[in-house]
Amino acid sequence: MTGEQGTAVRPRPGDELELRIESLAHGGSGVARANGYVVFVKGAVPGDRVRARVEKRKRAYAEARALELLEPSPERVPERAPHPGAPWQVLPYARQLAEKQAQVADALERLGGFESPPVEEIVPAVDPWRYRNKMEYSFGEDGDGRLVLGFHRPGRWDEIDDVEEDVLASPAIDALRERVKSWCRAQGLSAYDRRDGTGFLRNLVVREGRRTGELQARLVTGPGEFLALELAAALEGVDSVLWTRAEGVAETTRDGETEVLRGKDSIEDAVCGLRFRISPQAFFQTNTEMAERLYGAAIELARLSGRERVFDLFCGIGTIALAMAGEAREVHGIEIVEQAVRDAEASARLNGVDNVSFDAGDVRTRLRELVERAGPPDVLVVDPPRAGLSSKVARRLLEAGPSRIVYVSCNPTTLAPNARQIVDSGYALETVRPVDMFPQTPHIECVAAFSRA
Repeated sequence: MTGEQGTAVRPRPGDELELRIESLAHGGSGVARANGYVVFVKGAVPGDRVRARVEKRKRAYAEARALELLEPSPERVPERAPHPGAPWQVLPYARQLAEKQAQVADALERLGGFESPPVEEIVPAVDPWRYRNKMEYSFGEDGDGRLVLGFHRPGRWDEIDDVEEDVLASPAIDALRERVKSWCRAQGLSAYDRRDGTGFLRNLVVREGRRTGELQARLVTGPGEFLALELAAALEGVDSVLWTRAEGVAETTRDGETEVLRGKDSIEDAVCGLRFRISPQAFFQTNTEMAERLYGAAIELARLSGRERVFDLFCGIGTIALAMAGEAREVHGIEIVEQAVRDAEASARLNGVDNVSFDAGDVRTRLRELVERAGPPDVLVVDPPRAGLSSKVARRLLEAGPSRIVYVSCNPTTLAPNARQIVDSGYALETVRPVDMFPQTPHIECVAAFSRA
């Protein structure tokens, strides 16, 4: 693929290419080259030869999606069941772990400027299958107009593939999804169509308390009415049945009014010996067993003696804060989502923990107020969203002057520049411990520990 004078011609959107995948990029796409031009290919792994269609073109690279596997990688293993949320299930689990550990080190070297970063061996998952305690499914229709409930087809917002076996969810979640689907089919309910605003059923959100056995089903619909109480009656044995009416066009389960149809408005789960109340919109780590190991790593690396004042920023429903409370003198959490703060306070009462406090607000503005009211922290824990810490929030964190910083990251490519800013401000990066929270996917969590030099 060259021009008249021998220069490489970048492929255009819609072009189809035959490519050999060389490696994996952050985010999980395969990396190939077309006459030296980098192409990131979704749905392909190292060693594959694929036919791929270009979807986007940039100056330095293109993004493509695999259409046909022409020659499989010798490392490929058969997938258990089609699942857009498990793109790495075709890789042996040992290779997944090695790849994730290498990508954490690569991000710290390439984006953080760390030479030989102190990355520990990755903590493997307790179970690489059926580990998720929350699933969101979408309603749609198949080619025969039959109601289906499953996942968006990769690259398509308007096509839903039905799910019969979810390899990331427990058998209890699988069974609950099928019960809801069967009932909705029997009632003749239609799927919501975002193109013209017709139809009714939008999503089903299922949560499971892995340690408590509690189940919650939340049906998300467009405006209208249905036999809601009959659905609740049909789901006997389910601890919480909710109905959310959403009016917007966007594919989201976070908007709308929610009504309790059966049981209670929340469920509980247990982590690190503590019980937590989880409301419908609350963030709770979707792998309960590995959350326990992630929080255990954070507690270990905080090196608490029982005398410390701990700040937990972006604290969510207080899982880390409450887990650390037994090892510290006092713990203070900040979280912008008010319902999450109410859940955290309820969980503190539920567990009889009285040395914690929670503030609802933006970390950027509330951190200084907390320092003035409670005093500076000895240990500061931060668990930011995937975008990492903004420069301004990082400066506020450093102004607080903690002796130790424990950074829980769900994205090594944003951890790396944040780590560089922290180290350049007078801290030493002691260690980074990757934890495999999400087997069969490219996502990586890790805990980094910093001490004031």
